[in-house]
Amino acid sequence: MEHVTTVAIDLAKKVFQLCGVNHRHKVVFNRSVKRGQLLAVVREHPDALFAMEACATSQYWARTLTSMGLSVVLIPAQHVKAFTRGNKNDAKDALAIAEAAHRPGIHGVPIKSMHQQEIQTLLRIRSGYVDGRTALVNQVRGLLAEYGVVMPRGVGRFRKLLPQVLADTEHALTPLVRAAMGMQYQALVDLCDRIRAADAELREVAAQDPICRQLLRLRGIGPMTALALYASVGGAGQFANARQFAAWLGLVPKHTGSGGKVTLGPMSKRGDPTLRTLLVHGARSVLTWAHRRDDAFSHWALAVAQRRGKHKATVAIANKTARMVWVALNRGIDALPRHHLSAAA
Repeated sequence: MEHVTTVAIDLAKKVFQLCGVNHRHKVVFNRSVKRGQLLAVVREHPDALFAMEACATSQYWARTLTSMGLSVVLIPAQHVKAFTRGNKNDAKDALAIAEAAHRPGIHGVPIKSMHQQEIQTLLRIRSGYVDGRTALVNQVRGLLAEYGVVMPRGVGRFRKLLPQVLADTEHALTPLVRAAMGMQYQALVDLCDRIRAADAELREVAAQDPICRQLLRLRGIGPMTALALYASVGGAGQFANARQFAAWLGLVPKHTGSGGKVTLGPMSKRGDPTLRTLLVHGARSVLTWAHRRDDAFSHWALAVAQRRGKHKATVAIANKTARMVWVALNRGIDALPRHHLSAAA
């Protein structure tokens, strides 16, 4: 067989598609392989670069192949999509991965360590609990409205008032509906307890991790944000500078232009929406308490809010926080000015 320099793997649960190309980017083979045979086939090409689309199970296979001493690259899904031609099938998907792997300027997705993966797992489990609680509350509010009972917004007030509503015989609720709503209330209490337990576990993990402890010293960074940042970017070494990191998070203006004229628009909102949301919420807290602090950072934040409004100031603070995160991860927390740190630091 002709020497293969790159092997693209289209991942799946049971049957994988492997596309091997040589140094001239000519396809040598493009065939399907069962899950149990994958590692044996991979070992036949120890000098090849193994390229995969960053999708479900890609981190597991990237760690597995890396532990075998092989070179692995994970390519963002949006870059692979650009090279897909014709009707979609596994062979064309694998070929698109192989073509994207040879294009310059495409930054690969970092391979997560096992510790990063377990943190991300805990965060997603907690997120599932929160989504379930929101769905449950919205469902019960909608169902009770059909009986003329209008419940207030907010989980805290809803949980407090629901037992009172079920106990009030003035409402036109049938015994069957009251029993069903009682079961929903118990499910709400259970979800709240699970979220509380998950929060406690995540806070403990953040307190024990040295990288998260550094991030917690920054203003606007709490345990959830620190853990989410570490789980997503690790040491952030894949970014050349702090501005590139902020741009990856979507905390910079959107650039549009033609004919030499460039227009700056609203926030680009590229990258991970969860990380961006956490940073913006933290920035909102920083702006809220800025008037109680007498330092350069707080003065700057208040000046931006007065000049451009609180919403744009919040995004500007989130952008600056993202840049400080990059500095803390790459150069250490001591490289930042003292007034950028929280009062506890």
